[in-house]
Amino acid sequence: MERINQTSSVSEFILLGLSSRPEYQKPLFTLFLMIYFVTIIGNLLIILAIHSDPQLQTPMYFFLSFLSFTDIGFTTTIVPRMLVNFLSGKTISYAGCLTQMYFIYALGNTDSFLLAVMAFDRYVAICDPFHYVTIVSHHRCVLLVAFSCLLTHLHSLLHTLLLNHLTFCDSNVIHHFLCDLSPLMKLSCSSTFVNELVLMTEGPIVLVTPFLFIMFSYVRILITVLKIPSAAGKRKAFSTCGSHLTVVTLFYGSIFYVYLQPLSTYTARDYMATIVYTVLTSMLNPFIYSLRNKDLKQGLRRLLGKRTAQAAPS
Repeated sequence: MERINQTSSVSEFILLGLSSRPEYQKPLFTLFLMIYFVTIIGNLLIILAIHSDPQLQTPMYFFLSFLSFTDIGFTTTIVPRMLVNFLSGKTISYAGCLTQMYFIYALGNTDSFLLAVMAFDRYVAICDPFHYVTIVSHHRCVLLVAFSCLLTHLHSLLHTLLLNHLTFCDSNVIHHFLCDLSPLMKLSCSSTFVNELVLMTEGPIVLVTPFLFIMFSYVRILITVLKIPSAAGKRKAFSTCGSHLTVVTLFYGSIFYVYLQPLSTYTARDYMATIVYTVLTSMLNPFIYSLRNKDLKQGLRRLLGKRTAQAAPS
C-alpha cells in the first residue's frame, strides 16, 4: 500500500474539503475538533466502563466495547486529516491517500459486521434465552469479532490494490474531504471497468449481507416479542434492542445513500451523508447506548465516581 503506482504521474492529491471559502475554515476546524474530542472521550468511557465493571462482562457489552474501539480508529482515520486541511495545505500524498482509503473501508465495514454480530446476540437472547450462554460463549464471541475484522480488511485490501493499478495522469483534485473510492476512480485516465465490476458485485455483498442479517434477526425478534402476553414483557424486550436499532438506522441509512448508486451519479451532494456515517455516528454511539441502557449508565456512574474518588485529596 505504501508503494506508489509507477504508471501514474500523480504523486499527490488535493482534497478540496467541505468548503473553499476562507472564512469558513476556522469555524469548521473548531466544530470538527470538538466532535473529535467528544467521540474519543465518549467511546473511551464506554470501553473503560465495560472492562472495569464485572456486571458488564457479557457478550453484548463485549461487542459494544469493540464497536467503540473501532469507532475511535474510524474517526481518527478521517477527522485529523480534515483538521489539517482546514488550516493548512489540502494536499495528501498518493500513498497517504490510499492508506486512508484502506482504513476507511476496513474500519467502516468492521462497524457494519459488528452491528450484525450484535443483532445476532439480541436474537439469541430474546428468541432462545435458555441456550444463550452455550450459543454466545466467550470463545464464539472472540471468533465472531476476529472473523469480522479479517473479512473486512481483506475486502479493503482488494479495492486498494485494484485502485493502485489505475493511472492518474491529468487532474489530481478530489472533490471530497476524504480519499474515497468513487471520487478517485473518476479521476483515473485508465479503464476502471474491473474496479467498477468488483465494486458493483463484491462491494454490495460485503455491505448488504450484514444489513440483511440484521433485518432477519429483528423480524424473528419481533415475531417472538409479539407472542409475549404481558405489555411489560414486550417493553422490556424491545428496550434491549432500541439503542442498536437507532445506530443501525443512522449508519446504514447514510451509507446506502452514498454507496448504492452508480459511479456516474456520485457528486458533492453526498458530503452530508458521508459525514453522518463517518463522523456523527461514531460520536453519537456512546450517547445512544448509554442514555437508553440502564446497566451501562450505572457502569459509567460507577467508573466516574471511582475516578472522582481517586482524584480527591485524602
